Amino acid sequence: MVARMHAFPATETLEHRFRRVRDSTVALTEGLEPEDTVVQTMPDVSPTKWHLAHTTWFFEEFVLAAFSTGYRRYRSGFDFLFNSYYNQVGPMHRRACRGFITRPTLAEILTYRQAINEAVSELLQHGANAELESRIELGCEHEQQHQELLITDIKHVLAQNPLLPAWRTLPDPDQEAPDTLTWTRHAGGVVEIGHAGSGFSFDNEAPRHRVYLEDFELADRPVSNSEFAGFIADGGYRTPSLWLSDGWARVQSEGWRRPLYWQEGDASEFTVAGLRPLEPAAPVSHLSYYEADAYARWAGARLPTEAEWEHAVTGSSPEGNFAGNGRFHPAPPAGRAFWGDVWEWTGSAYLPYPGYQPPPGAVGEYNGKFMSGQMVLRGGSCATPREHIRATYRNFFYPHQRWQFAGLRLAR
Repeated sequence: MVARMHAFPATETLEHRFRRVRDSTVALTEGLEPEDTVVQTMPDVSPTKWHLAHTTWFFEEFVLAAFSTGYRRYRSGFDFLFNSYYNQVGPMHRRACRGFITRPTLAEILTYRQAINEAVSELLQHGANAELESRIELGCEHEQQHQELLITDIKHVLAQNPLLPAWRTLPDPDQEAPDTLTWTRHAGGVVEIGHAGSGFSFDNEAPRHRVYLEDFELADRPVSNSEFAGFIADGGYRTPSLWLSDGWARVQSEGWRRPLYWQEGDASEFTVAGLRPLEPAAPVSHLSYYEADAYARWAGARLPTEAEWEHAVTGSSPEGNFAGNGRFHPAPPAGRAFWGDVWEWTGSAYLPYPGYQPPPGAVGEYNGKFMSGQMVLRGGSCATPREHIRATYRNFFYPHQRWQFAGLRLAR
């Protein structure tokens, strides 16, 4: 990962940003019981308690141990329990078994967080160079990624409970029909994409480079719940000609008949507020890449490439339904063109840009080694912190994964 300072407001000190981001993570656990924070419902989901610990370990490993002379680890064994996939750091607990870790307790993890917070603040107060500041900013951005994962993971945990418990509250559902979908034409040619200039970016957003685009059109909003319901009613999940081979195999092997949290009858869905009626105009979410691709084919369109998406949003500001709204659920569009509510699957494989080089050392394992077999998503979601997103941001998941707030926008 590469940190290019700074992403946060110029009037905010780095220490204040560090504290604010750290406090925001703990604030997300409001309304959860200790029992909620331990459960792991599938290998892709991490327990809330693990997110709280791992983001703390990140600062201990990559800030304190790297920049604080004579630093002594908070507790032996935490580097094994809370490392995720940094092989250069050392061995780690199996990802699929994170839900087996009942000790340390949630209370002990919160104490661990506080101790590391104080140590990082003290390190900053003794003076910081550009390399240390860059690493702390990297840790804040990393933590904001885990804030989003914490939200999506705890939703999956609660959805497995037959009681379908509510975690947060939401406004009454909006039953208005979606506005008619319209298309905006974008001129192609040789364009530049990728991060350039000031502000933070991850290494996978660079280097900036040129690509050639044909003229194209994009829909003015993401596909809605009611539009996706039409795909289902028309036999979308029963028509193999609409699906990529691997996608059709998933439909058959896993019995997919609707988006992840939709209920039988396709009239309601599980949300962070429990079971609620579907909002017809809200963007459909929790789709795999395969489902998004099949819908686009059914609609006589396609998914945009990530270069088309980025070119189309150049000059616009990321304003929309992000995590700071506290909704944690897609909302019917309100003048938002590209940002928030749902990540949008693109038709682009997650690959390195021309000239890409991962950073040296263990932090270089964050992005580069995953550039195989995954697809790119753009735009952020209702679980993404607003300040964390930008036009060049490249999210990526495997094409079968559904538990993220992922939807689609049509292109042609």
